[in-house]
Amino acid sequence: MRRWLPLFALTTMLAGADPDYQSAHAKLHRIGDRKLKHSETVVFTPREINAWARVAVPEYVPHGIREPHVELGNGTANGSALVDLTKIRAGGVNPLIANLIQGERPLKIAVRLESGGGRCTVHLTRVELGEIVADGVILNLLVKVFFLPLFPDARIDEPFDLDYDIDRIEIRPDGVRVTAKR
Repeated sequence: MRRWLPLFALTTMLAGADPDYQSAHAKLHRIGDRKLKHSETVVFTPREINAWARVAVPEYVPHGIREPHVELGNGTANGSALVDLTKIRAGGVNPLIANLIQGERPLKIAVRLESGGGRCTVHLTRVELGEIVADGVILNLLVKVFFLPLFPDARIDEPFDLDYDIDRIEIRPDGVRVTAKR
């Protein structure tokens, strides 16, 4: 553990030096501390989102993901990264599945978001792993085997209540808008 301490300190220092990361981090803390005024909107720019992803993704998933990147659209977001799913799922993978997904590959994920009235629904619309486009049964398998074990409280295609007094979240090409309740 001691030999990793200097690396951790350097990573934290470098992340802290990124003004886009610092801005996103401060906005998240304002929301998390419930310090938004009624109907106030906070905008996360694409640069802030990507800076935050470069720091946060390795904290949530320490092995098997690198170079995360997010692109925003109207109500949609596309994420990409280089992933090794066998490293992410360190608890083991069925050997048959492991042979299909072994090694680092480009991953692209597309989502559509609907939000309003203190609720939100995230729809997973497309997943590409290398040359493979996952939908239907394969997409459900990937979600069940890799995503839900990492984030067991996540909801896909199910409405859920927004916390922290948030009324809605909107994705636009120029940023993600988080609006507090009135």
